[in-house]
Amino acid sequence: METRVLIFSEDPWARAGLAAALRGEAGLEVVGQLGGPDGWQAYAPDVVLWEAGESRPDLEALEPPVLALVGHEAQATAWLAAGARGVLWRDSEPEALSAALRALAQGLVVLAPDLAEPLRPGPRDPEGEAEPPLEPLTERELEVLRLLAAGLSNKAIARRLEFSEHTAKFHVASILGKLGVQSRTEAVVRAARLGLVML
Repeated sequence: METRVLIFSEDPWARAGLAAALRGEAGLEVVGQLGGPDGWQAYAPDVVLWEAGESRPDLEALEPPVLALVGHEAQATAWLAAGARGVLWRDSEPEALSAALRALAQGLVVLAPDLAEPLRPGPRDPEGEAEPPLEPLTERELEVLRLLAAGLSNKAIARRLEFSEHTAKFHVASILGKLGVQSRTEAVVRAARLGLVML
């Protein structure tokens, strides 16, 4: 089954270029191109490929995982903090893009190799293991963490666990604090290293 890809970019030439680059890539179907997230639901994408602009990213309304194409490290950090599940450089080869999009569709986190280092957990013990969370996660927080690892937005988590979006945001903030990280993606990466979730 092909992975349905929706392309976002404020630049129509960039949208057309990305669609052309992915045309013919095995396992992918470009289902549409938009200037931004408004109206994405009509395309029912599995993943979103977003050519990142300089404006602050707002991914809350999106349910599909987002692969952001960035031009510099500060931009990468901003998009990861906003909840992007993958970040690659704008000049990545089509083969790398298609592999990353397929990986995101399977619930994995994808980062350009030179962006992965900042997401490594900080202190390690002498045996090389990541330090445990600052305090244990509750059962409910573990449920939320597993859904985070599956790429669900706060809204989707709230719907799945049958509580309000405000409650979902509260649990996510608590998880970030307990794991000592700044973004949802960092939380998933650290949780995987701690054995709390499987990627």
